[in-house]
Amino acid sequence: MLRILIPGGSGQVGTILARRFHAQGHEVTVLSRYPQNMQWRTLPWDGESAGVWAHLLDSTDIVINLAGRSVHCRYTESNKAQILRSRLDSTRILGQAIASASNPPRLWLNASTATIYRHSIDQPQDDLTGEIGDPGSWGFSIEVATQWEQAFNAAHTPNTRKIALRSAMTMSPDPGGVFSVLSRLVKLGLGGTNGPGKQYVSWVHHRDFTRAIDFLIEHEELSGPINISSPNPLPNAEFMAALRTAWQQSIGLPATKWMLEIGAFLMRTETELILKSRRVVPTRLLNAGFEFLHADWPTAARQLVNDSR
Repeated sequence: MLRILIPGGSGQVGTILARRFHAQGHEVTVLSRYPQNMQWRTLPWDGESAGVWAHLLDSTDIVINLAGRSVHCRYTESNKAQILRSRLDSTRILGQAIASASNPPRLWLNASTATIYRHSIDQPQDDLTGEIGDPGSWGFSIEVATQWEQAFNAAHTPNTRKIALRSAMTMSPDPGGVFSVLSRLVKLGLGGTNGPGKQYVSWVHHRDFTRAIDFLIEHEELSGPINISSPNPLPNAEFMAALRTAWQQSIGLPATKWMLEIGAFLMRTETELILKSRRVVPTRLLNAGFEFLHADWPTAARQLVNDSR
């Protein structure tokens, strides 16, 4: 049995992980601003200071930090400040708490993002030679990702192995996730090509995401940044076509850039989440021997549709 602490674990990805670890018989504790009654223990945390949970680190095996304000919002100056500060503060506080623990966790997995790489249509971006994005293009998200990893790397925790999780969009049938949002558009006949359609979509099936976390826990030789994404990203036009086929929806109205701008404004989000090309591949996972169960999007989409019905 492992003792696993998941700060910021009340969102979609955190719930997926907590649910799996709990089913495996591990002792799971989630830290959240808004604790809920779950099958596992949940404790309050403001994400800005050490709390009553800090003493748990002396008996914790794994920390998986997912804390940070959602990026699904308009990038106003206030929202941008909250997005950045929530990630840096929580990472810094966790680093201090782990450094102070008499028996620190053996592994600290800290969320990062695959959007740290440049807008790439011409070639895949991996975790060995991938090019970090130019702050002048899609600058804010790249700045957040870069500073987030810098704060993580700056934490002095010599007795704790550290991995930055550069994750792609996690696809699961859980309500409120990206798959359910895209599926709703498809079922309304609005799931056509977004913008030029040539921009790549990187994704990972939720079962492969949790399996990858298990793999990283077991393989003690791995540390540093790790891409968690399907090895087969594909252009937006193909991605949406496969999703329409999975839902047996023949109609999919395309959305031009100006239409996406209007839609993003009404939905209080940003078009970058749709228009930036994320052509990310998980070279380090593959080189270490990890095998994906759901590497192909058309097949994965059909399975996710069946699970969501």
